[in-house]
Amino acid sequence: MIKEKNRPLTVFIANPRGFCAGVERAIAIVEKSLEKYGAPIYIKHEIVHNKYVVDDLRAKGAIFVEDVAEIPDDALTIYSAHGVSQAVEDASQNKNLKIFDATCPLVKKVHNQVVKLDDEAKEIILIGHEGHPEVEGTSGRSASKVRLVQNLEDVATLEVKDPDNLGYVSQTTLSVDDTKDIIAALRARFPNISGPNSDDICYATQNRQDAVKQIVEEVDLLLTIGATNSSNSNRLRDIGHMYDKPSYLISSYQDIDLAWFSNVAKVGVTAGASAPEILVEEVLDFLRDNFKISLVEKSGKKENIMFNLPRELRS
Repeated sequence: MIKEKNRPLTVFIANPRGFCAGVERAIAIVEKSLEKYGAPIYIKHEIVHNKYVVDDLRAKGAIFVEDVAEIPDDALTIYSAHGVSQAVEDASQNKNLKIFDATCPLVKKVHNQVVKLDDEAKEIILIGHEGHPEVEGTSGRSASKVRLVQNLEDVATLEVKDPDNLGYVSQTTLSVDDTKDIIAALRARFPNISGPNSDDICYATQNRQDAVKQIVEEVDLLLTIGATNSSNSNRLRDIGHMYDKPSYLISSYQDIDLAWFSNVAKVGVTAGASAPEILVEEVLDFLRDNFKISLVEKSGKKENIMFNLPRELRS
């Protein structure tokens, strides 16, 4: 498809979008650690799921590893925003690592719920996606096996020791709609199951989903900026599919195919919680280069939440 510089295109920009407080805190911990202590600094897993962010921090001296065994003894190490298991903490202590914990406080809340359920000797069910680092970290907070359910089919086939002694928690970055249905199915099958006092889905995940729902019915196409391994970004893309709209998850403007825009007059743009605003600006610049665009920025829920940095990094 050739450029259609003079063809009008209305671009609806979701709000809020992009970085959440947990992501901002995690990145700030890495940057301030590099400023104060210098490179190298080791990070367990990607600090957040975004290639642009990870590449930027790597260029500044961050070294990303998947196994604590890869980290030299006594090294400065940061846990990613997704959290880690108790086994990772124990391995870190054995290597005498100096730790800054960048786990999102909302993920920490779920960890604490798991520990509480463990202390109550309850069998624990975790609603989440297999293989996601948050799920691995949360599961690893229990001394007993945590049972993972990913969908309604998993609930139907779930085998437990005592149906009257169960508790559940959720991965923070799932779809609100998905967890609602799974929780209802769990409660229907196990009426005495206990759960958290409030929904585990984080405020930023819910706000970004609500913002996309605000624009998706008005557009012909939805673009979500985020990494393929970002759970919350995938959920935003999925909302477009729920409304039967062509919906694409892109890491940057370079992933855009102009063929998508045939017969498209209105496009929605959003970004996952680990995608920096510069990627949004680059997408808008790309659209300006190819169409005559009009921007419509929707008002959305204001986010004023901030999470404190570790005391040693506050200055």
